[in-house]
Amino acid sequence: MGARLTGKYALATGAARGIGEAIARQFVAEGARVIVADIREEEGRALVNELGEAASFRPLDVTDERAWSGLADELRARPINVLVNNAGAVVSFAPLHEVSPDEWRRILELNLTSVFLGMRFMIPLMVEGGGSVINLSSISGVVGHSVAPAYQAAKGGIRVLTKNGAITYATQGVRVNSLHPGLIATPMVSEQPQWATDAFLAATPMGRAGRPLDVAHAAVYLASDDSAFVTGAEL
Repeated sequence: MGARLTGKYALATGAARGIGEAIARQFVAEGARVIVADIREEEGRALVNELGEAASFRPLDVTDERAWSGLADELRARPINVLVNNAGAVVSFAPLHEVSPDEWRRILELNLTSVFLGMRFMIPLMVEGGGSVINLSSISGVVGHSVAPAYQAAKGGIRVLTKNGAITYATQGVRVNSLHPGLIATPMVSEQPQWATDAFLAATPMGRAGRPLDVAHAAVYLASDDSAFVTGAEL
């Protein structure tokens, strides 16, 4: 047990499993209070019950503007000072010419618009006391692939949206940074085609998948005062 996040109050989306779960666990271990937000209510509540009084659960569809607005209203009396925009999914590995416009919009809504909504509704609550926004992008937001174009576009969008937020809110005490994991051993990865996993693994210098905990350690750093002079960065 550490104390790097003592006094921090965090909201983490998509936190019922995978990277989000690891972040929630590590935040609590480091002394933070955490809101686990997810559409997977059963898994989210089970995690919160395990984590104890430092954690609470909120059902949240990250693509729903009204849901974000309602959560912001709820938190106005006691604002968060850490936001982790983690929710997202690949959905499709089809090449660009096989992606329907509806599928394109749905993937961008889930992976990019959700981050915009989180920042749009939560940053105003953080301005008075300062805080840290951590946006989960991906290695796919930095380098090109021949598949999953909508996912790549969304993750690349998160990268630049993060920098926009970093510049916009730096003088108001809110830092905005992004994480760009490569292949991580999560439920989402286990559900993707084996050829996709093999391709990512072949391009990974260490020759193995990372752990959700590896990403969580980076999130702890960005949430903590250790990174007080870090904004607009990509880890």
